[in-house]
Amino acid sequence: MKQSIVASVLAVAVAAAGIVLVSGLPVGAQGGGSISGEVKLAGAAPPPKVVKVNKDNEVCGQEKKIVEVAVGAGGGLGNALVAVTDAKGAKPAKPAVLDQKGCEFHPNVLVMAPGELKILNSDGVLHNIHTFSTANTPFNKAQPKFKKEMVEKIEKPELIKVQCDAHSWMLGWIYVTENPTAVTDGNGAFKLDNVPPGKHKVEVVHPVLGKQTKEVEVKAGQDTKVAFELKK
Repeated sequence: MKQSIVASVLAVAVAAAGIVLVSGLPVGAQGGGSISGEVKLAGAAPPPKVVKVNKDNEVCGQEKKIVEVAVGAGGGLGNALVAVTDAKGAKPAKPAVLDQKGCEFHPNVLVMAPGELKILNSDGVLHNIHTFSTANTPFNKAQPKFKKEMVEKIEKPELIKVQCDAHSWMLGWIYVTENPTAVTDGNGAFKLDNVPPGKHKVEVVHPVLGKQTKEVEVKAGQDTKVAFELKK
């Protein structure tokens, strides 16, 4: 009874904190700890590229900014992937979802377990989904405005570039992984919950800046801090 009350309190605390595990171990895993920290960029971020929109302006707007390296307060690096590479994550019950809205990919960096990917077209204009992958078979498919949803299977772990051939500025990334993974927020912060106790390898991956790995030790019921700094 006591354990059940403690578990309920923890569940409420997690919900209140707004913590989301993109691909992690089951919530409520016994005896786990957490890993949190930040990823920073060494030096100044490159300026965004500004592209003039020449079609579908009523949906896409007049111009778009392509931000390949998103940096927030204190040099924090957004949209970096942080994974525990020697642990397995839980298999999600539902397919991952990639939306096209405002002629942009949402989310810009998507983490998914191997399996089904649901691709939405919320814009009501023609999009064309084009993936660039090596472990998985690439696909290049038109999604007309009347086709609001389509489903593709991506079975093997890898980082995949995705673009829309109909709108040249539309660029995103799909990270297919079996490991517990989080995406850093706008200030470079991240947190991974329910990590098994012991020594683990934590890897940060950025689509443009590459990767970096550190070893950490996780203790039951405790939070382990780790910081990364990537260079241009």
